[in-house]
Amino acid sequence: MKEYRFISKQALKEFKGLPDHTQRRFALDLHAVCQGKEPFSKFKYLTESVGIGAIELIENGRPAYRTIYVAKFEEAVYILHSFTKTTNGVDRRAMDTAKKRYKAMLSEINK
Repeated sequence: MKEYRFISKQALKEFKGLPDHTQRRFALDLHAVCQGKEPFSKFKYLTESVGIGAIELIENGRPAYRTIYVAKFEEAVYILHSFTKTTNGVDRRAMDTAKKRYKAMLSEINK
């Protein structure tokens, strides 16, 4: 069984900054993904904007919350970024952050 890992201390801090109920829900989703199942929450593939295998967990509302992870590797599910979404449409800064961390994850894995 896989485990989930945060790509950086900052990614962990962001996840911990989400409301408690959102953290619990996304943690349940990530545990399901580690067991080869689909998340319970809504989700969206971010292949084009972040990288192959990147998926965004979605909790809509005011505000909305997101966590972006990658589950395509044998050993772990990598959490790249968590954030509060305050606008409709794509949050460019969040996608840029996720894309940079995706590259960092690849270089870490390929060592």
